[in-house]
Amino acid sequence: QFLELCTHLTEEHPEVIPFLSGRHQKASPDFLASAELRNILSRCLSRVRMRHNKVYVYINELCTVLKAHTLRRKLLLTSASPVATLPSLLQPPTSPQPPSSSPAAASSSSSSSSRPPSGSKRQIRYLENLLRVYMGEIRRLQERELDLAELDSEDSTYLQESRLKRKMMRIFERLCQLKQCSSLTGRVIEQRIQYRGTRYPEVNRRIERFINRPEAFPDYTDILKVIQKASARHSLGLGQRQMESMAQDAFREVGNRLQERRHLDLIYNFGSHLTDQYRPG
Repeated sequence: QFLELCTHLTEEHPEVIPFLSGRHQKASPDFLASAELRNILSRCLSRVRMRHNKVYVYINELCTVLKAHTLRRKLLLTSASPVATLPSLLQPPTSPQPPSSSPAAASSSSSSSSRPPSGSKRQIRYLENLLRVYMGEIRRLQERELDLAELDSEDSTYLQESRLKRKMMRIFERLCQLKQCSSLTGRVIEQRIQYRGTRYPEVNRRIERFINRPEAFPDYTDILKVIQKASARHSLGLGQRQMESMAQDAFREVGNRLQERRHLDLIYNFGSHLTDQYRPG
C-alpha cells in the first residue's frame, strides 16, 4: 500500500521507488516480519496520505530504518567490538605513511594508531537521524492504549518500546565512540560510590571496585567473599569472625547507599512526555 501510494506521488523521480524496494530486499527477514516495521509503515502511510508534499521525507525515514536493519548493519550494532568490524567504506580515509627511521617517530605513530578512529560526518549524521526516528517511534508507542489481551502478547507495546530503547542505547554508545567522547550522561546511577568503612585500605578498594560495577547490588555473601579475597591476597591475617563482622557492617552501609542512589535516579528520571506539560493548577 505504501509503495502503491508513493509511486503516484514520485512520478517526477522514478528512481526513488526502486531504491526503496532495494532497501526492503536487503533488510533482515526477522525485522520484515516484526510488529515494529508494521507500526512504522502504518504511521508513514497515514502521514503521506495527509501530507502529500512530504512524501520524500517519509520515504527517507523508512529507508533509514530499513538501512539500519540490513543483515550487515545489524551485525555491526550487536558486535562486541564495533570499531574493529566497521566496513571499509565507512572508515575515515587514511593516507599511507612512509616508514619512520627515528624512535620518536615510531613511538608517535604507535600512540596515534592505538587511539580509536573517529567517525565520518556522514556516519555520525546517519546514526543521529536513526536516533530521532526511534525516538519518534517510542513516543508513538507510549501514546497507545494497552488492553488486557495485549499483556500476554510477545509484541505488546511495552516490549516493542523496550526493544527500541535497547537499540537506541547501542546506537548511542556507537555514536560516542565515533565522536570520541564519553558515554556518561550525568545520571545519579553513574556516580561512583566511595567506600572507607574499614581501617584496611586494601579491603576498601576491593569493596569499592566491586560495588561500582554496572548493575551491581551485592548481598552479604558477595561482600564476605570480597573481604576474604582481600585478606588472602594482601596477607592481612583477618580472622573468620572479624571478616564476618566487617562484611555485615559493609553490606549494611553499601546496601543503603546503593538503594539511595537508585531511588534518587528514579526520582530524577521517572516520567513520560505525556505528562511533561501537566500542571496541577
